[in-house]
Amino acid sequence: MNPHDLDHTILHHINGKAAELEEHLKSDVVAFYGQIQPAYFRVFRNFIEEVAKTSKRKEKTLSIVLRTPGGSAQTVERMVSVVRKHYKLVNFIVPDLAMSAGTIFCMSGDKIYIDYSSSLGPIDPQVMLPDGSGFVAALAILIRSKR
Repeated sequence: MNPHDLDHTILHHINGKAAELEEHLKSDVVAFYGQIQPAYFRVFRNFIEEVAKTSKRKEKTLSIVLRTPGGSAQTVERMVSVVRKHYKLVNFIVPDLAMSAGTIFCMSGDKIYIDYSSSLGPIDPQVMLPDGSGFVAALAILIRSKR
């Protein structure tokens, strides 16, 4: 099978399920999958602005399917500002996990839809590693620096 055909098939399936969710929830539906990092903010903002601009829905409601190990709390704060500028109601759908900054993002919403086996939390401050390779719990740095 051609990898391009597989990508097209997966995208077609995802778009079909998103359309079903939009109809059921009476909202625009987007998905965010991955770590919440400052580098993703501009892409996220531009995407949400485009979705809001092209939406034909009278209800200004957005549902975000979210799966994230967490990331930057400052970036989440900026993401919340973007979705709240364009949408009156914001729902979160957590099929698996939304940890740390993802939990903060969910708490900014009006409703959270979560499965019995899904996870939220903990909310612990994260700081970028000096080499920029990722985030680590701030408490871990404090404990290590006191040794």
